[in-house]
Amino acid sequence: MLSSIIWNPDPELFSFGALTVRWYGLIYATGFFIGITLLGKMFKHDNAPDNWLDKVFIYMVLAVIIGARLGHVFFYDWEYYRENVGEIFKIWHGGLASHGGAIAMVLTCWLLSKYLTKQNIWWLGDRLFVPSALVACMIRLGNLMNSEIYGTPTDLPWGFVFLRGNEQFCGTVDNYTAFTVPFVGCPPTEWLPCHPTQLYEAFAYFALFVLMMWLYWKKDAGSFNGLLTGIGFTGVFVARQVIEFLKNDQSAFEANMTFNMGQWLSVPFVILGVYLIVHSLKKGKVVYNLPVEKPTQKKKK
Repeated sequence: MLSSIIWNPDPELFSFGALTVRWYGLIYATGFFIGITLLGKMFKHDNAPDNWLDKVFIYMVLAVIIGARLGHVFFYDWEYYRENVGEIFKIWHGGLASHGGAIAMVLTCWLLSKYLTKQNIWWLGDRLFVPSALVACMIRLGNLMNSEIYGTPTDLPWGFVFLRGNEQFCGTVDNYTAFTVPFVGCPPTEWLPCHPTQLYEAFAYFALFVLMMWLYWKKDAGSFNGLLTGIGFTGVFVARQVIEFLKNDQSAFEANMTFNMGQWLSVPFVILGVYLIVHSLKKGKVVYNLPVEKPTQKKKK
């Protein structure tokens, strides 16, 4: 075994009777709690009505979970779920796709903007994307605790040997064999360390979160409709595009693909992100007078 980090945490934090608390669920919930706290401060800063926050939070949590689940079902494993429809509802068995969650966020933003805030869709999107980057970071930390969604073998000193991972590698970094546990031909002492791609993504999303917080609070970026959403989409999905090259395939059908499903699904979001950045900067700032008045375009001097 190469010099590496042995990773073997129990994904279950504790059990109480039939109730099991997992690290993933706890970290996920903590991310949402921090996210709603930050969103509340942003709403207060923008003089948004108090009753908007709870409604936005409830609908967004439901949308992200349902969208992420359906994204996994239809984008990654439809062959299985069409024969096992009942499994679609068993989210605790695993299987969430961030692209599905992102699509659900956009649709829910549109509905909430139309029927609740009565503002431009990107007013809400810009404020949601800031804490969402932090939530995305924490979700990847949850994946780390589950020993899932990790990368291919590496000889870098920070490679992780995921002892609880489903897919393992044996041989050398340049010439390895992948197998699903159990496999008697390669004992755990010979398993290869892998890229901790969960941490790579977590660091990228946290850096994006810090950047957007700075832009919102220090540079008044929230006055440019779509700017923060554009930066968020571009940052998240460019990082996803790059890091996917180091990941294991999430589904068998990706084995012979030059670009995997996650990379192809990221392309529209990157295009939308770049468009929003350019469009928002071209249009300039708008002045919001919440909660009832429509925004007015700020005249350029």
